[in-house]
Amino acid sequence: MLEYGSLNKKIFIGCLLLFIVVDCQAGIVAQRWSKITQPTLGAAQSIGGYSAGCLKGAATLPTDGTGYQVMRLSRKRFYGHPDLMQFIENLAQSVYTQQLGTLLIGDLGQPRGGPTVSGHRSHQTGLDVDIWFLLSPEANSRPLTVSEREKWSASSVLLGKSDDIDFNQWSLANAQVLELAARLPEVDRIFVNASVKRQLCNSTAKRDWLRKIRPWWKHDDHFHVRLKCPADSKECQNQDPLPQGDGCDKLAWWFTEEAKKLPPSPITESVEPILPVSCDAVLKE
Repeated sequence: MLEYGSLNKKIFIGCLLLFIVVDCQAGIVAQRWSKITQPTLGAAQSIGGYSAGCLKGAATLPTDGTGYQVMRLSRKRFYGHPDLMQFIENLAQSVYTQQLGTLLIGDLGQPRGGPTVSGHRSHQTGLDVDIWFLLSPEANSRPLTVSEREKWSASSVLLGKSDDIDFNQWSLANAQVLELAARLPEVDRIFVNASVKRQLCNSTAKRDWLRKIRPWWKHDDHFHVRLKCPADSKECQNQDPLPQGDGCDKLAWWFTEEAKKLPPSPITESVEPILPVSCDAVLKE
């Protein structure tokens, strides 16, 4: 009979090997997509779901535009559906016109969408973008260098490791940017940290737009905008409709110990997304 300690060691080694195998398999799939350096030609089509899909005919976001600058250029995740480009440019123009600052744009997607080797489960259909909360006076006064775009960090708007808002990092301008984004009709939802949602609920008079502001783990240094499926992308899969109401009465759970212990991605979720058949042709084109 195996001693208890020996059995535990064998179980641990077995689990570790299984994790490595699964992780490598997932990495192989993502690596195929990450090696693609150019979009396909032709009309833009978002295919599949936000976390299991791809993108035909992607557009490229210019690294600088009125009211925005793209960060982390080395990641080469500045591709998306033309609707996403139009959204970013329209939002940035509004932010510029209202003198709220300069938007620092994080990841969009890869040249043909698909799963990434790091950073995201979603961002696969060209309809997701991360935007930093940081509204830097320096970025508002000049174009950042390539080095600065790589080295700067997105600042958390939370105070230390607490659930409290750090008002040295958060301002009314942040709330105004979120409202501008949420009121655009093409936006399906915007993911933020639950503390950000709570701050908006406690400080906003007209709360109809808060329905689109969805609490999610992390998202304390950036907000994640997700667009609706374009009308002409027939294979694009929307998420379920948002529940009615502004959601402010359903925030309490996010501050419980139960919520804090749950992982952002359930362990039962498939590591390797099953992509639509159409994505095979997109990858090979």
